[in-house]
Amino acid sequence: MSQRVFVFTTAYWPLIGGAEVALTEIIKRLPEYQFEIITARFKRLLPAKESIGNVTIHRLGWGTKLDKFVLVLTGATYAKWLAKKNKPALVWSMMASYGGLAATSFKKANLNTPYLLSLQEGDDLKALETKMKMLGAWWWFKKIFTKADHVQCISHYLADWAKRMGATCPVTVVPNGIDLKTFYCDQERLDTRTEKIIFTASRLVHKNAVDIIIQALAKLPSNFKLRIAGGGPEEVNLKQLTKKLKVEDKVIFLGNVPNHQLFSELNQASVFVRPSRSEGLGVSFLEAMAAGVPVIATPVGGILDFLKDNQTGFLVPVDDANKLAEKVSYITDPDNQQQVWEVINMARALIKNNYNWDHLAPQISQIFDHLIR
Repeated sequence: MSQRVFVFTTAYWPLIGGAEVALTEIIKRLPEYQFEIITARFKRLLPAKESIGNVTIHRLGWGTKLDKFVLVLTGATYAKWLAKKNKPALVWSMMASYGGLAATSFKKANLNTPYLLSLQEGDDLKALETKMKMLGAWWWFKKIFTKADHVQCISHYLADWAKRMGATCPVTVVPNGIDLKTFYCDQERLDTRTEKIIFTASRLVHKNAVDIIIQALAKLPSNFKLRIAGGGPEEVNLKQLTKKLKVEDKVIFLGNVPNHQLFSELNQASVFVRPSRSEGLGVSFLEAMAAGVPVIATPVGGILDFLKDNQTGFLVPVDDANKLAEKVSYITDPDNQQQVWEVINMARALIKNNYNWDHLAPQISQIFDHLIR
């Protein structure tokens, strides 16, 4: 009989972000386990309970934005009821978020059940800590870390945070990966087009600094265009900025783009840009690197785990549109193509060897085995 893992996560399929994609990729590579996903409902059209393969999804709440608080308040109680029928071998919290608070409450009442915390945070950590203090949940928030029996982090940046937050258990770095079958391309891409395409893929939120890309575009010649994949609360402001800087005819907002279309976008891009203000890791960078697209990023958070300046990508300072424009010009200049190709090839090799889900999921399985035995 399959061993059961209770997974507490604030959101899950079909509400997909970086952490949810990672969870899905790991689960489908661990068929020997039965996963019970305890999450917030958020949308009324989503069923309260749904089974897909070795996963049963339990969505709590009424289908509103407030369901994340329902998860916090009732998640542990629901899990206790679930455990009466099928006791879990492991409790797994995806991120130190609302689901993490529920997981901690469950762990407190089930001390003998091992508890794994996975950190996938990409937002500003100081802002997150401030938010928890303002909500009066700081002591509870810290218990997400202190009650864990093992913490798995997607970057060394987050591993340092876990220790700073009081984790005394083993802390392991296992990064997120990508599906090489979808994104990997080992063919040389000779970009001889007059029109140069800057491509970015991210949530349209402040921390991803799409505004800086638009400002940089305004400083570049007229043959440069910008294609933006993703949606979010900053979209209206970003569109207003394109009009203010008179570049609205050079910017295309694509909305949320499925994976198969994302590779097509990368395939026509001259350069991938995301000048993040904070970043836990950033799978979009890895996907671009695997596809053979030169990447421009900033030296923040977990980015430095995989992007070395002029080796596997190119770095620019945070909030510096001038430097970003200069770097885009440098990368797309035909005179610099030899160096750019060397960087692309090193980046592709790094992704193939170190960021392949088929290699990473077994590392998560090893953590499971260590905790359960």
